[in-house]
Amino acid sequence: MVQGHLIVISAPSGTGKTTVIDRLLKHNPKLVRAVTCTTRAARPGEVDGHDYNFLTEEEFGAKVQANEFLEWATVHGNRYGTLRKTCMDLLDQGSDVVLNIDVQGALSVKKLYPQAVLVFLCPPSLDILEERLRGRGTNTDSDIAQRIQDAHFELSMKNRYDYEVVNDDLLDAVKRLEVLIAALPPQGKE
Repeated sequence: MVQGHLIVISAPSGTGKTTVIDRLLKHNPKLVRAVTCTTRAARPGEVDGHDYNFLTEEEFGAKVQANEFLEWATVHGNRYGTLRKTCMDLLDQGSDVVLNIDVQGALSVKKLYPQAVLVFLCPPSLDILEERLRGRGTNTDSDIAQRIQDAHFELSMKNRYDYEVVNDDLLDAVKRLEVLIAALPPQGKE
């Protein structure tokens, strides 16, 4: 049986990762996104169970204790994690699964699942990244400064990824990802 690919996409906050992934999923029915669990509050327009599974600290902690996460990490003061069973079930069904996770999580996934394909989505520049963060209108100046500092670290880790795509234009970035994913060889279940 052909098993799906596990495609991990990471990027500094504000790069447009969620927008790129949403556009990618809209035009590629074989791709599915594993919904990440988080303890952070929902942003306006986000839907529980679609954008994220919003959990309390207690609920998240119980899942950590039960070893239910493929990976989890604390990012910007909130916890994020990908449920192992959900992800593996989708792969076993032959779906290509897209994970929207940070650098820590991506490297953890690669260690546990070496055939995972890691893609780093880069901003065109740190100045543009800062503009995008300010444009959200949801971040304080100190929060933006912290995210830019985190971006320096994240960008230093991009050489640990299999591929790099610059998000200088939404449609171009999506197209580059579609070409990359289409070129992945089929893989059988081990």
